[in-house]
Amino acid sequence: MFEDHVSIDTGEGEMSTFVVHPEPSERRPGPFPTVLFLMDAPGKREELHDMARRIATVGYYVLLPNLYYRDVPGFIVQRDDPASRKFMFELMTNLSNAMVSRDAAALMRYADADPAASTERVGTTGYCMTGPMAIWLAADYPDQITAAASIHGVRLAVDADDSPHLRAPDIGGEVLVMSAEHDDYVDRAHYDRLCKAFADAGTDAQTYWVDGTHHGFVFPQREVYDKPTAERHWELLLDMFARRLH
Repeated sequence: MFEDHVSIDTGEGEMSTFVVHPEPSERRPGPFPTVLFLMDAPGKREELHDMARRIATVGYYVLLPNLYYRDVPGFIVQRDDPASRKFMFELMTNLSNAMVSRDAAALMRYADADPAASTERVGTTGYCMTGPMAIWLAADYPDQITAAASIHGVRLAVDADDSPHLRAPDIGGEVLVMSAEHDDYVDRAHYDRLCKAFADAGTDAQTYWVDGTHHGFVFPQREVYDKPTAERHWELLLDMFARRLH
């Protein structure tokens, strides 16, 4: 595997980004389809690097950026530190779907300049904070982002102009959504509202309400980690990427 930590000039600052993809070989020469891996609120960290590596191993060029770069060059929350958690929520509040959409454009430009990457079809996956952003990107770049996943995403169908469910008609590719039964940010009514928006728009969407799980079930280092559901997420995600990006 090839991996590197690079700095991408977005025009709004320097965005530190983890890049990982297979080493080109005779059997698998590349270029590899690009996947934008959007971090969750606790920050760009080794736990996420490992998840990005897992995607890359099956034939993808994965970019994992620090989306907080406008405020800090790097951040990893200290969960037992109230001040650190408070700062995390401040960073979250400073971030918008529109900002991440501009960041996605910069990431795709970077990948487009790398012979190892293909940006003809791009996938994205977002977790918690960035679940709605992944859906937003699929709507903003319908001809390029052909697969988008929101895993225990928040603010998916809310009363706001930037609510992702309002963009359902703009999505050209496939969407995967997994929501946890026990989630302080998304209840069943919230989830059902999103599903209705997809159905009304004719969006190609796989939606799963996962009983017995909690917000954050996919992360191995969380107390709420649910291995069977996390592995199901990998199965669904990689299957969608295989269908839509190759």
